[in-house]
Amino acid sequence: MQITQLLEAIMVFSFGLSWPMSIYKSAKSKTTKGKSLFFMAFIWLGYVAGVVWKFIEFSDTGIFKYPSYFYILNLILVSVDICLYFRNLKLDKAKER
Repeated sequence: MQITQLLEAIMVFSFGLSWPMSIYKSAKSKTTKGKSLFFMAFIWLGYVAGVVWKFIEFSDTGIFKYPSYFYILNLILVSVDICLYFRNLKLDKAKER
């Protein structure tokens, strides 16, 4: 593994550490308070771009580099948190009634 791949993996892994905690908070609190769909959507879009980049890189080189797994994992985690946001939004609206 090249040093650039290692540094990229550390960066994406570090960014991804917060998502399990965010998912836990969303699941436990059952509210959208303190969450921003706009923010999560931009993060999601960034990870989609990272995954597409890695697949383009794979098609050019034939090598699926190690950091690619972290992009995919983080994309899944952000997607779960976004799904919980919509569940919690529904619960918030039910509480208001």
